[in-house]
Amino acid sequence: MRVQAQPAKVIDYRKANAANPLLPKPSVLSSSGWKDIHLEIFQQPEFEIVEHQHTMHAIACGLPYPIPERSPTDSSGERWLDGKLIREKRNDGDIAIIPADVPHRCNWNASVQFMVLAIEPALLQHVGQDWVNCDRIELIPQFMTQQDALIQGILLALRQELELGGIGGYLLTDSLKTALAIHLLRNYCTTSPKLSSYSEGLSQVKLALVTDYIHDHLQQDLSLKEIAAIAQISQYHFSRLFKKKMGITLHQYILQRRIEKAKELLQHSHLSISDIALRVGFCDQSHLTRSFKQIVGITPKQFMKA
Repeated sequence: MRVQAQPAKVIDYRKANAANPLLPKPSVLSSSGWKDIHLEIFQQPEFEIVEHQHTMHAIACGLPYPIPERSPTDSSGERWLDGKLIREKRNDGDIAIIPADVPHRCNWNASVQFMVLAIEPALLQHVGQDWVNCDRIELIPQFMTQQDALIQGILLALRQELELGGIGGYLLTDSLKTALAIHLLRNYCTTSPKLSSYSEGLSQVKLALVTDYIHDHLQQDLSLKEIAAIAQISQYHFSRLFKKKMGITLHQYILQRRIEKAKELLQHSHLSISDIALRVGFCDQSHLTRSFKQIVGITPKQFMKA
């Protein structure tokens, strides 16, 4: 009698708690609502995970153990990745890159803390459309044997955003994931990207379309992706061209416009400060007050009295 092969285990971070069935403990922190990326923080005892595949690209990064006095002196282990086996020492900050659909399993010989960032393959295709044939974007698997300061910095910044949040969260995560996608395309892609430039810069017509859109939608969470789409330029090139044209980043420009609109409403409307905060796109009154004082030098209440 023929024995049926068992279907491969799959981790799909588009679904909640996707990795929990394969690990001893559930994640301790998990992102929600981020487009194209998903971040999870894990604290696990000594364990081994069965062979599986990810539906998204995955980057794993080792973290210091949360209780220093219990931190293991050796957190090494073995990793099987794309048919190859390597024993990894796994220092804090070491990263592994597991491309989507690549067979993978690993074990750890001690308690460990690590984070996993899952990335939609479509994100690399979208960001890389100016440089490479989107059908030929393929990430190179990387064992957890080395560090990448830029990747580590981006992951830590995303973790901080997940833990603390704050104004401009969508713009921040958009910028970070775009920077990460570009870095992966440049350094971990099988096809070397071709350089592309917009010698004509950001035209006045496109700039006017963008600034008018921002002014008319200040109350919304404005994302880099939607604004770049209005200019019909990739996110990376739009960010660079906008800063070159305006002298400030898109995030700074939006913040300035929100403050200017708040000043106008404070002077010429009967709305409360909390209502004005929401009207111009701040999370609440405290966010408006903090940003207003940083830029104007006084609080909204002081501005009204003046």
